[in-house]
Amino acid sequence: MLTYVVRRIGWAVLVLVVVSMLTFLLGYLVPADPARVIAGPNAPQFVVNTIRRQLGLNLPLYDQYLRFFGHAVTGNFGRSYINQEEVLPTILQRFPYTALLAACGLAVEFLIGVTIGIVAAVRRRTAWEGISVGLVVLGLGLPSFWLGLILLFLLGYDLPIFPLGGYHGFVSVILPAFAVGIPGAAAYVRVTRSSMLEVLSDDYIRTARAKGLSEATVIVRHALRVALKPVVTMLGLDLGYFLGGVLVVEEVFGWPGIGTLAWQAILNDDLPMIMGTVMFAAFLIVVANILIDIAYMVVDPRVNLARPTYA
Repeated sequence: MLTYVVRRIGWAVLVLVVVSMLTFLLGYLVPADPARVIAGPNAPQFVVNTIRRQLGLNLPLYDQYLRFFGHAVTGNFGRSYINQEEVLPTILQRFPYTALLAACGLAVEFLIGVTIGIVAAVRRRTAWEGISVGLVVLGLGLPSFWLGLILLFLLGYDLPIFPLGGYHGFVSVILPAFAVGIPGAAAYVRVTRSSMLEVLSDDYIRTARAKGLSEATVIVRHALRVALKPVVTMLGLDLGYFLGGVLVVEEVFGWPGIGTLAWQAILNDDLPMIMGTVMFAAFLIVVANILIDIAYMVVDPRVNLARPTYA
């Protein structure tokens, strides 16, 4: 197991290096001039040239990347061009808000999706199955930002139950959590139902029933643990995605998380902040992938450890 984990960490490092190269290259291709952004539109050209030399923007591209990568390895992504704040401390300051939204969003989609998926599998060929299929189709077709706007209008403006935006205590996270969780719950319904149907047809389930165990015991103690393996994968991937910042939803709700920070950086051509948020999100997604594999080994020791699931 230790060898496997070390191998996965090696792949993770390679992925982060590739992401850093692509991120830096895309930042380089942006038509905005960082020196001009810092100096301002009315600054004389000699000031712009001085800033460009100070930032190393007059160096060849590979030298600029090596400088960026060397600093990024130590957690130094530079300073924001807009407010001159250190990038990583600013990201870490916003991270708790994104983590709170991620945890609540995962709870919403897991509880709703898994519950409906189990009921749809157990109550096969009943109205519950038709309802679950309808919810899957509806949920997969709902954009999170559109659902967020509807929730804001109905429960924030029309019926002023929740705040219209920003962070004002735990109550503020409820609407954005449902905005990101409800569309995601549809996928959990589909995966859980399919996995449960497959498990319920296995021989050991028929043996458990033949022993006279109650249906609730068969479902909860014997079928559910095996059926949740694909759900574990989805949870890990969603966790990395949410922790990286749900950009559109955070912007809709004015949520002070990493997604809003990244969006503001894009609007302002703030390259250090853009690269910092992208690399931070990539790191979280890679870590989530490693945790998925470890969780898989805990849930099912038969999982093949010889071959990584991503490159």
